[in-house]
Amino acid sequence: MNENVLLSPEFQYFGADVFTNVYDGGRHIKMPQSIRILGFSNTKDPAIPQRHENYIFRREVLRDLLGFLRKPNNDALFITGPTGSGKTSSVCEVCARLNWPVQQLTLNSRFEFSQLTGHFTFSSQKPGEAPQMRFQYGPLAVAMKYGHVLILNEIDLADAGELAGLNDILEGRALVLTENAAEVITPHPMFRVIATANSSGNGDVTGRYVGVQLQNLAFLDRFRYLRVSYQDPKIEEELLGLVVPTMKPVLGAMVRLANEVRQLFAEGRLSLTLSTRTLVRWAQIANDFRNSPNSLEYGLERALLIRAEPEESEAIVSLCRTVFGDTWSQETSSR
Repeated sequence: MNENVLLSPEFQYFGADVFTNVYDGGRHIKMPQSIRILGFSNTKDPAIPQRHENYIFRREVLRDLLGFLRKPNNDALFITGPTGSGKTSSVCEVCARLNWPVQQLTLNSRFEFSQLTGHFTFSSQKPGEAPQMRFQYGPLAVAMKYGHVLILNEIDLADAGELAGLNDILEGRALVLTENAAEVITPHPMFRVIATANSSGNGDVTGRYVGVQLQNLAFLDRFRYLRVSYQDPKIEEELLGLVVPTMKPVLGAMVRLANEVRQLFAEGRLSLTLSTRTLVRWAQIANDFRNSPNSLEYGLERALLIRAEPEESEAIVSLCRTVFGDTWSQETSSR
């Protein structure tokens, strides 16, 4: 990343008043005065996540996130929850409102610690200039150097041995870049580490999440934990209403179906679930094709059913007929 883009930020306090779109039974939230965040005033940093005004915060998730960001007490944060429940988006939406830059990396079974620290590469300082060998800082090095939030997505897919390289960092020690003339990067006071995963790091005994690996106990001991579940049904319906307001008459049934599918998934009777992300996708496709004979089925097929086993797809469609009733088979162009 170009150092010229990473401006030295001035700090200012942000109160809870910047989080007005919050679910706590109303539209506003009153956080304790002790939860105040020292944020960045540079609103043009390209590493600041995009803010979505329709995002609805959950009080319990927001409380823990703000508490961690304000005062981590030498901890990292491990956010666990089912797929598509909003683990990463909750962090990004908070940081977007605090102007807090974020570095992200999605891990996998081939992850190597050097992906976080950086490497040498041929690159040009400016377009048109001859490339030169220079050190390219990785997301960990950038986050530590400039006080960004480092989000490690799907951390339970990575090899425990590679992740052990983070142990000293999570203890608050400096990062030594041996490849770059042993450069020492001391952790910035605003540097934070947040990991997300479908498991809690102890493997997946259900077999639903392929590739999940058992993590080292010493590594996991360096985190505090936050569980993020799917939104309350009323809030999911409200969220869908903001995305596709033309489909409000059927949004309640769509959310009920999603929760039925999730329950069957939790019981091990289905191998896939209907996440909030998939629910929004279903609503958007159905809305785009609302003049089709059955836009609900058309959208659900493309959002979920095509990747399901035939027996599971048939079971979900049968469930749709029960939940939606006559609406499922009727023309939807009149909505």
